[in-house]
Amino acid sequence: MTKAIRFHQTGGPEVLKLDDVDVGAPEAHQILVRHTAIGLNYIDTYHRSGLYPLPLPSMIGMEAAGVVLATGPDVNDIKSGDRIAYACPPPGSYCEERLIDSDKVVVIPPGVSDDAAAAMMLKGLTAQYLVRQIHKVSSGDTILIHAAAGGVGLIVCQWAKALGATVIGTVSTEEKAVLARSNGCDHTILYTKEDFLERVLDITDGAKLPVVFDSIGKDTFEKSLDCLRPLGKMVSFGQASGPIPPVDLGVFAQKGSLFFTRPTLFNYADTASNLRAMSEDLFRVVASGEVKIQIDQKFALSEARSAHEALESRKTTASTILIP
Repeated sequence: MTKAIRFHQTGGPEVLKLDDVDVGAPEAHQILVRHTAIGLNYIDTYHRSGLYPLPLPSMIGMEAAGVVLATGPDVNDIKSGDRIAYACPPPGSYCEERLIDSDKVVVIPPGVSDDAAAAMMLKGLTAQYLVRQIHKVSSGDTILIHAAAGGVGLIVCQWAKALGATVIGTVSTEEKAVLARSNGCDHTILYTKEDFLERVLDITDGAKLPVVFDSIGKDTFEKSLDCLRPLGKMVSFGQASGPIPPVDLGVFAQKGSLFFTRPTLFNYADTASNLRAMSEDLFRVVASGEVKIQIDQKFALSEARSAHEALESRKTTASTILIP
């Protein structure tokens, strides 16, 4: 038996319960992992609230780091004692131990801590497909990242800056603005006090942007489109303020033949080879020091409810982890 956070009905953070769960032994292609650190992500709140429905009762959590305790038949590239991390299997990382398919994990390289690996896999791999695949950020680009002081935002700021871009970021407080600037954000916009569209037009002298990375959703969608130059890319990878309302697709033509995408990591890292290639890219920039993984909050696994409350009230900065 292992301790695990589950929810038996959808709702607010109060539905999260600490349960005893039977783990079992690894079967073919599986490994048994003891978690050492667990990542907290906004998608966890979507699962808990029912926005992204899961069968009930359900475990929760998308990423973690840990040590392999045992391997099942036909597992050849992972062995007991390996440090591993993951971000792509079915939800269930909020637990002490779990079974997981071996092709869903990557071995943590020397020099990367378990805490950092747990904090960066989902957010870092998301940043990877944003700046290295959807829009290959290059020197001379000016980009906009909403929630620049969040977990994904800070990684995007650093990575894009290392690639030679000018980075504009929106934040909710002056404290978060300081944090974003210290992580490579050239221009911070306090969306609580400033009109981010006006500031973008100011910063770019009206030239607008090739890409906007938006995890906020409803509150920022329309003005984000107006920040884009013709043929620009609107990348909606989250909806912290709620789902985007129905859209007349003609608006993308009217505003300059814009591109729109609503990506998920699980499509970009859909095979073991893609996952490992993306992970190697992420580990490379972290090991080089171009991207630093900042963990500003730690909660015990049993305090998952408090962690969700802090995340949804936007009281967190950078990354947050749970400790089993």
